[in-house]
Parts: sequence; C-alpha cells; structure tokens
Amino acid sequence: MKQVKVLFVCMGNICRSPTAHGVFQSLVDKAGLSEQIIVDSAGTINYHVGDSPDPRSSQTALQRGIDLSSQRARQVSATDYQEQDYILAMDFDNLKNLQRDCPESLQNKLQLLLNFHPDEYLDQVPDPYYGGDSGFDKVFDMVEIACTNLLKHIQTNDL
Repeated sequence: MKQVKVLFVCMGNICRSPTAHGVFQSLVDKAGLSEQIIVDSAGTINYHVGDSPDPRSSQTALQRGIDLSSQRARQVSATDYQEQDYILAMDFDNLKNLQRDCPESLQNKLQLLLNFHPDEYLDQVPDPYYGGDSGFDKVFDMVEIACTNLLKHIQTNDL
C-alpha cells in the first residue's frame, strides 16, 4: 500500500500549521484514508518546540469539531525533506526558509498550502498570532478549503 506523507509548516508550529494538521487529519479520517495518508506539522523556528498549539487555535478548531490537544510543536528537520511527499508552507517567508534548507533535488516537494485554494488572490495564510480572535476563524476557513482540495488532489494523483 502506497503512503503519502504531508507536512504543514508555519513559523512556530503553534497557530497555522497545527490548524492545517488538524483539519487535514480530520478530512483524511472521514475519507477512511488514515492508513494511506500520514499528516504532520512543524515550524521553521525552534521557539515553541514541545508546546501545545496556541489556545486560540485550539478553541477555534474545537468549536468546529477538531481537537488539536494531542499536537506538540516541533521544528522541521533534515529528514523531513527526505521523508515527506508534500511540504506545505503557510506563507512566503516560511517557504523561503524551507527552500534555503531543502536539498536542491527535493525542492519539488515544497509549495504554499494556498496553491490548493480556489481563490487566486489568496496566496498566504496570514499569521493570526498578534491579531484578534476573528483572525483564527479566517485562518481556519482558508485552511479548510485548501485542505479539502489538497485531499482531492492526493486522491487523484497519488493514491
């Protein structure tokens, strides 16, 4: 059985990437594909390693039926570039950091999550950390749409 590994990446792995991780895992589970699609998340910095997701991210997800409480922040590792099939950055800065550290031969695994969002004017998932609670709702909505399309893409092209 072929497995596809998907890694969501933001800066600290406490807001956007845990949200994407939780949303995508939920979609994968509902589709009965949890044996074929392995989901993870990480950050490009190590400031929050071991921390739980931001309480506002957790609360927003929980209000929509997704539990992030088992997640812990970690930093992207060199082995991620080898092992992951999709490495999806939330914004241009984190994509740049990934591109800097990723071996040339594996650069094709890197892209923005919102490449899977139908709104061509959306390219980055904004960091809600310093904003109000509504920013977490906006992030969730964007991520949910992109993750739904990502799952369709993987089902069509990789499984």
